[in-house]
Amino acid sequence: MSNLRHTPFHRALHRPHLIWGGDRRLMLTALCVSITLMIVSMNTVSFLIGLAIGLISVYGLRKMAKSDPLMWQVYLRQVKYRGYYAPFSRPWRIAKTPRVY
Repeated sequence: MSNLRHTPFHRALHRPHLIWGGDRRLMLTALCVSITLMIVSMNTVSFLIGLAIGLISVYGLRKMAKSDPLMWQVYLRQVKYRGYYAPFSRPWRIAKTPRVY
């Protein structure tokens, strides 16, 4: 009874959903925008601009996911709770409600 029970926790159960090393939704959106720009306009200049947008967005999104794979979800939650709490308290803040201690 002194041995603890060992339960394997597989990596696939808690890995974030990434495509090409970037967040799935952001990567698909960026690639769809750049591919749409390249195909719809049928122009060499816009093809190069779409290619540049695609490459820059893939690089940026991969870098973002490498620092924190859930950064986009954290940012969305922070935006959702922005009205609920301030990121820091200011000493010259005027309270909207009286403080009860």
